[in-house]
Amino acid sequence: MTVDLTDPIVQAALVAGVLLILLFWLLIAAARRAARTTQTVDSLAGQMGQLTDYMQALGNGQSQLAGNIQTVSDAQATAQMRVIQTMESRLAEVNAQVAERLSDNALKSARSLADLQERMKETLTGSAEKSTKQLTELQERLATIDRAQSNIEKLSGDVLSLQDILSNKQRRGLFGEIQLTDIVSKALPTDSYTLQHTLSNGKRADCLVHLPNPPGPIVIDAKFPFEAYEALAAAETKDHQAVALRNLGAAVRVHIKAISEKYIIEGETADGAIMFLPSEAVYAELHARLPEVVRAGFDARVWIVSPTTCMATLNTMRAILKDARMRKQAGAIRSALRQLHRDVEIITERAGKLETHLRQASDDVSGVLTAATRAGKRADRLDNFDFEELAPDAGVTPLPLAPQGVSGQD
Repeated sequence: MTVDLTDPIVQAALVAGVLLILLFWLLIAAARRAARTTQTVDSLAGQMGQLTDYMQALGNGQSQLAGNIQTVSDAQATAQMRVIQTMESRLAEVNAQVAERLSDNALKSARSLADLQERMKETLTGSAEKSTKQLTELQERLATIDRAQSNIEKLSGDVLSLQDILSNKQRRGLFGEIQLTDIVSKALPTDSYTLQHTLSNGKRADCLVHLPNPPGPIVIDAKFPFEAYEALAAAETKDHQAVALRNLGAAVRVHIKAISEKYIIEGETADGAIMFLPSEAVYAELHARLPEVVRAGFDARVWIVSPTTCMATLNTMRAILKDARMRKQAGAIRSALRQLHRDVEIITERAGKLETHLRQASDDVSGVLTAATRAGKRADRLDNFDFEELAPDAGVTPLPLAPQGVSGQD
């Protein structure tokens, strides 16, 4: 039976097995620690039993010693009273010392047992906390592994989807057109290019950039020689690589010839066209190992660009379009300035005529005022019947009531 270690299910099973072994090892370690604790408690209990037996034997010895003393005291009551008293006092001291030592030993044993129980409790508590922490970390790592597995599955689906797109020639062409559309829409104004433009020869270009003359409208067509490049990537021996490299160059030459024949039309488009490769790897392979194919594109006036170089080329085109529009606007500004200058000349001419008319009107008004003053004086004299003084003033010409050369009959 063959197991594929790259299979996500096999990898998940291996990870689960490793985690089960780790959990089993933790349980064995905890059991060993519990067994050691039990052995320690059993040993302490044995020591306590031995201490109890020793105390019981000591009590029995005291009873026997009292009997012996009583026998000796009965036999030698009179002669050895002092000895007996001395022995009793010493025995009391011995009993007190023994009782004191037994009490101290009991207290030490109790303290040792309490300390041992406390250490066992702390050890067990620390082991439980450590085990809980390790299990929590293990659960978190499992959750992280699950998330990573889901991301890997999603990425695998995306890779398979991209593989399906690239394996189909029609879908691959749509992929290149979509990428070209996205780059062009980000680099140029919407009114400076046309997508899927049909030329006069009936051929449809992926994109036509409306550049001013010269150079004129230029065509950008997306091509993707994926089969030839995939064969080159899969070649293992040098002979296979050489064959695959020649096939890649031939495929690119076919695309160059097709673009040169279809999308370079004299009087309608520029004298060159652009072939867009939606893959930086293919573009780099051409420039690194097939420079003669790139030169063939130059000879056919077909320039090969990648997504990066296409963006740079489009930025240059945008600068050309901006310069052309500025020149066009500059011509309109010059025309408006010429019209404004003519209007200023007309206004100056009419202002001069108006000044002449106003000056004439001012002279006429002055004459009218002079005649009115003179008429007022004459009216005053007539009112006073001073006819002798009505003679015309010397050097004063009467104001004509009608223009000269016009008879009173008119």
